[in-house]
Amino acid sequence: MKRFNELDEGFICEHCKKEVKPLGYTSRDHCPYCLYSKHVDINPGDRENTCKGLLKPIEIEKYKDTYKIIYQCETCKQKHKNIIAKDDDMNEIIKISNIK
Repeated sequence: MKRFNELDEGFICEHCKKEVKPLGYTSRDHCPYCLYSKHVDINPGDRENTCKGLLKPIEIEKYKDTYKIIYQCETCKQKHKNIIAKDDDMNEIIKISNIK
């Protein structure tokens, strides 16, 4: 069973260099501008992963009444999924969904 430690932190995106504010309703886990994330967790919010590679958004999939971003780590090549956030750039989501 996965553990979830809610961490809603702001950060500077290592990919696009923009300032990202906390989300306000759940954990912020990716940049809303370029959709990149960082491979920092083993279990959500634990910050225990030693990889620290950038998670590149590679695909979008339908999930219940929303969507998930599928990521691939640029360092270790593992894949991860995160639910989209309300403030994500919809043009970026559309662009990624058309990559296939």
